[in-house]
Amino acid sequence: MISAKIENIIAKFLTNQASASELSELEIWIQDSNNKELFNLYVKINYAIEYNMKEFDSNKIKSKLSEAFAKEKKEIKLKKLRKIIYYSAAAVVLGIVTTTYFYRTSLVDKSIATPVKIVNNTIKAGTDKAILTLEDGSVVALEKDKTYEKDNVTSNGKELVYDNNNAKSGLAYNYLTIPRGGQFQVKLADGTKVWLNSESKLKFPVAFVEGQPREVELIYGEAFFDVSPSTEHKGAKFKVLNKNQEVEVLGTEFNIKAYKDEDKIYTTLVEGKVTVSGFSSKKYITPNQQSIINLKNGNITINPIDAYNEVLWTKGIFSFKSKTLKEIMTVMSRWYDVEVVFRNTELEKVKFNGVLSKNDNIKEILSIIKKTNFINEYEIKDQKIIIR
Repeated sequence: MISAKIENIIAKFLTNQASASELSELEIWIQDSNNKELFNLYVKINYAIEYNMKEFDSNKIKSKLSEAFAKEKKEIKLKKLRKIIYYSAAAVVLGIVTTTYFYRTSLVDKSIATPVKIVNNTIKAGTDKAILTLEDGSVVALEKDKTYEKDNVTSNGKELVYDNNNAKSGLAYNYLTIPRGGQFQVKLADGTKVWLNSESKLKFPVAFVEGQPREVELIYGEAFFDVSPSTEHKGAKFKVLNKNQEVEVLGTEFNIKAYKDEDKIYTTLVEGKVTVSGFSSKKYITPNQQSIINLKNGNITINPIDAYNEVLWTKGIFSFKSKTLKEIMTVMSRWYDVEVVFRNTELEKVKFNGVLSKNDNIKEILSIIKKTNFINEYEIKDQKIIIR
């Protein structure tokens, strides 16, 4: 049971009215795993309907938090409070709403809607898995709950950890490939942590050479980097290379999305400062900014963005803000390893806002979207989704 006091704090938090002291109390309470489950269940039951009609705006929440801190003259680091925002985002899975008036017009004829058709639904959410290619060309399948150990690298089935002290002499490279329906983490020999999303591939040295730039290559896909500061490596800078871009940092947190089937590269900065170079151009970006390289013309643009919203995928949450159904289904297709076909191409343009857990059943997600009445019908057959 949730006490009346905690219930009141949760309600105030979701309506952006909680004080700093109340937020601290809520954070301590949520740290208990049983309480976390109660929190998620409570929000789903009591706030799902309301959040179906509203945007989940983390910027607004952070603004309200700042106001509360100023009033009470109490410093609480934003990092410490991210946990609460992550939990609330996971809880309001049903918070998917349309945005513009155009998309509220009838794109489908509700009178001819047909029942959902599901044949051999074998679609499962992604999990921890990857393929490690060693310097000698041999490959190792890494899987959830499966351990691996060799030379200076170990894995617990979720993360690879490299030890620079036990590395062999000479520069050697490994490759970590994340298939569709997979995710994995790697801690490089310099202490840098990397989260890799589905359908991604990273090339990195088994050990770094002291005094030389630390370079890795995101061959394709999406990765979040928490870089070990250069001050701990005699000033050695850290670079992330891609065939169309180079990102240089001293020590920071940032996200790069560079998928093979997309014509743009997105670099989002959470903390620190980085330079982005590509097509003879060089740009600096600061926290809560995103650089976009257009691969068709080489232009680099810088836009303001809610950085934490962009990297929630590393916490098990997909967050969509004014994304088209096509963009959402592209993300879903990678994570659930499915093919998505739109019979009505106009549906690709419909925009949604919302968050959902990466553990959700794909059928539940499609059912929620269908309830908006934009989708007339969807069909699941083996690893294929047809949207009408």
